[in-house]
Amino acid sequence: MSQEAIVEVRIGINQSARELSFETDASADEIRELIQAEAEGIVALTDTKGRHFLVNRAAITYVEIGTDAARKVGFVS
Repeated sequence: MSQEAIVEVRIGINQSARELSFETDASADEIRELIQAEAEGIVALTDTKGRHFLVNRAAITYVEIGTDAARKVGFVS
């Protein structure tokens, strides 16, 4: 049985009623570093399904990063 670390990320976007919400294989620390890398520019993120998100850092109002949670794959008897 294999396990993958999955992190849930929620990003609030300025002047948008909806938030960007996705799961990623990146660690919580990696996401935090990407968001905090620079005050301006574009941050590129990828979810577990291979979708890519490009977000303008200046438009980010908040970022909620879930804890690394092991997702079990397979069957347990």
